[in-house]
Amino acid sequence: MKALKRTGTIVISAVLWIIILIAALYAFTTIATRDNQNVSSIGGYTPMVVKSDSMAPTFEKGDLIFIKKCDTTKLEVGDIICFHTIIDNEYALNTHRIKEIAAQGDVRSYTTMGDNNKGIADQHIISDGDIVGKYVGHLSKMGNVMNFLSSSSGFLIVIVIPMLLFFIYQVYNLIMISVRLKKAIAVETAKEVENAKNSAQDAGKEAEAAKAALDEAKKMREEAEAIRAKAEAELAKAKKVKEEQQESASEDKDGEA
Repeated sequence: MKALKRTGTIVISAVLWIIILIAALYAFTTIATRDNQNVSSIGGYTPMVVKSDSMAPTFEKGDLIFIKKCDTTKLEVGDIICFHTIIDNEYALNTHRIKEIAAQGDVRSYTTMGDNNKGIADQHIISDGDIVGKYVGHLSKMGNVMNFLSSSSGFLIVIVIPMLLFFIYQVYNLIMISVRLKKAIAVETAKEVENAKNSAQDAGKEAEAAKAALDEAKKMREEAEAIRAKAEAELAKAKKVKEEQQESASEDKDGEA
């Protein structure tokens, strides 16, 4: 029973921690591209939600891709990169494959194209300063999860309620630990009281035994003194009789003379 309870506790904790990690990932993906100039990253990696199928089948709309900061001088044709660009007259981040690289001295420019764009290259040529990083992998449909989390109902169902339950569960654990601790203290205190009571009883018995021994010794002393007094009286009596006998014998000798 205890093993089953312990297993259930571990499973619940693991699930809740996974939810917390998902919440943290959601929070990061939400703020990662909020700044028009900079893109946030964790250890050099940035998660992003795919908004279109322009790169299908490499990755598709609703996937979660991961971009890693890179040395742009090492980029080659065929690499997939994330970069700042303008789409429909608005700032945007786009992730397409490098189709062509042109170099003028130390300055390089890149022509990009989506795998699913039927051979039509992107309108804007980009430079090293526009590049955020290189595509390193993706999680299929995980972007849809992030999108669901961005909705009020999704955030409430997947993040708020589980975290609230996690908080309640932790508070419950703390309360139960406190109860068990108090119970253990009470049991230990009761044992100490019982031990003290037993020690007092033992001490009382020892005191009674000592008193009985003292009374017995006193009685024996009194008896010894009585025997001594009796012996002294008998000795005095015998001495007196002997003296009387000696006096009588002396008188008899004087009369015969």
